[in-house]
Amino acid sequence: MPFITTKDGTEIYYKDWGQGQPIVFSHGWPLSADDWDNQMLFFLAQGYRVIAHDRRGHGRSTQTWTGNEMDTYADDLAALTAALDLKDAIHVGHSTGGGEVARYLGRHGTKRVAKAVLIGAVPPIMVKSEANPGGLPIDVFDGIRAGVAGNRAEFYRDITLPFYGYNRPDAKISEGIRQNWWRQGMMGGIKAHYDCVKAFSETDFTEDLKKIDVPTFVMHGDDDQIVPIADSALLSSKLVKGAELKVYPGLPHGMCATHPDVINADLLAFIKG
Repeated sequence: MPFITTKDGTEIYYKDWGQGQPIVFSHGWPLSADDWDNQMLFFLAQGYRVIAHDRRGHGRSTQTWTGNEMDTYADDLAALTAALDLKDAIHVGHSTGGGEVARYLGRHGTKRVAKAVLIGAVPPIMVKSEANPGGLPIDVFDGIRAGVAGNRAEFYRDITLPFYGYNRPDAKISEGIRQNWWRQGMMGGIKAHYDCVKAFSETDFTEDLKKIDVPTFVMHGDDDQIVPIADSALLSSKLVKGAELKVYPGLPHGMCATHPDVINADLLAFIKG
């Protein structure tokens, strides 16, 4: 399997398929590159080179006990793009991966980047504070940490319901999608997943977003129960100069899996536009 080794010895697993302009996908917590299967297959068929990695501590990458924070995630992504010598790349990040993309662009610049996409993404900052009164209380994230530390397997199974909107009336539940989420989550390391909760909830991406100087597409479902839209996409789209915002009525956090045809079509239109 293909890996790069970072400066601290962490092995980062990645997929790299096809030829053409590269699209780099950054996944959400606590998943893996496999969460992008629908998008990678689609864009591969459209003539793009598609790349996705397992974040440190996730999937097939090293189960790290250190470096599980956004600066290091961004540095790992920079190491991958440098190792593959990517140019004119489109970076697409979902949820925590959206934070990773924002920090990568803010920390490493856009010389290798053509466009960026934030899908159901955590920026600018999730946790509630005096400076961010619309955020979620720290108790929410303490509860996630307790779930990870207590009975991770059960917690991961349960969280798939709000993640995909399967707790809504008349929802058409796919047990395969739920089991695939659980499979990906359980492949990762508990320490890295525990630490990542702080990374995705307490990191302030405001200055990163202000530094983005490439065309950016912000996509978010208005029924996102994991990353509520009011304190994320509606704010991020104003902080990124010239960003395009599209709100998806009734769609959940995991809309890339539940509605891939809708998401892929809009991604393609943005990339080609």
